[in-house]
Amino acid sequence: MEKFKLDGIEYDFSELNDNGKHFATKVQTIIARIDEANNMMAILTKAKRAYIADLKSEMLSAKAGFDFGDD
Repeated sequence: MEKFKLDGIEYDFSELNDNGKHFATKVQTIIARIDEANNMMAILTKAKRAYIADLKSEMLSAKAGFDFGDD
């Protein structure tokens, strides 16, 4: 990590003291974890929507006595 952004301003990692480098690294780690969590949320939301669609189709099939499913 040579440069990093904080509040829209770019800083040189090499200009930080050891404590500053420690905190900058922690911030970057947290940002990466947040990005991973956001990606997982998108995946889980898509899966939830698919399961809801399947459930609705199953309920409609049971009510109509006809299989509307893809299988």
